[in-house]
Amino acid sequence: MPIAMNVQNIFRSQASSWREWSILLLQLGKARISLLATLSAATGYLLAAGPLTTRMFVLTAAVFLLACGSCALNQYQERRTDRLMERTRSRPIPSGRLNPAAALSISLGLILSGLVILLYGANETAFFLGLFAVAWYNGVYLYLKQKTAFAAVPGALVGAIPPALGWICGGGTLLDGRIWAVASFFFIWQVPHFWLLFLDFAEDYEKAGLPSLKKVFMPVQLRRIMFLWILSAAVSGLSIPLFGFVDSYPALVLLLLGVFWTIWNGMGFLRTYSDGIPLKAVFTRLNVYAFIVMLLLLFDVVSSPAFLP
Repeated sequence: MPIAMNVQNIFRSQASSWREWSILLLQLGKARISLLATLSAATGYLLAAGPLTTRMFVLTAAVFLLACGSCALNQYQERRTDRLMERTRSRPIPSGRLNPAAALSISLGLILSGLVILLYGANETAFFLGLFAVAWYNGVYLYLKQKTAFAAVPGALVGAIPPALGWICGGGTLLDGRIWAVASFFFIWQVPHFWLLFLDFAEDYEKAGLPSLKKVFMPVQLRRIMFLWILSAAVSGLSIPLFGFVDSYPALVLLLLGVFWTIWNGMGFLRTYSDGIPLKAVFTRLNVYAFIVMLLLLFDVVSSPAFLP
């Protein structure tokens, strides 16, 4: 009886139905972010393997579980900080809807499930890449986030791992320059992605005692830096066709349009000298550009005669 009561206490929450539990788990695992990582892993797999196989679905399941588990563990680790910020206080743990012990148990279960699937459903290299991603995000990045406003730069490495992981599972090797071009794009894109989010909620982060870019740079300097990172993310997409991907004429035209659109979007940081830049809009458009690049990469694969097994 005491054991049963302890288990019940650990998994205590305000969810009273399966629907509420589902919503709670999706919020805990940051489903939208996890789906983006899963999609980039699937892209890497298809670029390496070509044909669509059941193994890809094993990979995507593993990456989704791993990403959800890592995000859930991050929410457990930052539960005290999250209570201090307006943006995060409604998350499952700080809002009191989920017991911290339950969140920790769920996160570890998801991470372990994802790693086991990678080990037995893919290969050891994929397993160690997945393990490295979790250790980097929940260990190195989390530590640096408490210490420096520049944590997003090394933290962006996490964005480069899913496509590389998919590439490995699809039969590619890390010595192939093509996957480095794709992974580099996601790495560079992730930095302004993180920083735009931080700038939009700078007061929240400062209230929680976290380092802020606004404390390091003057507003004019920040604008120039943000524009350069957005410019770099846009231009890095142009390196992908040099390695043989996105090489059809329609795809190249769409990629060029996406690049110019993203640069124009970033030029708002240079055109205005007030604090009225719609950071949320810039953030959304930058994410749309990354999604466009992924779709063009997938179009390359899908349009190939060897796509269907």
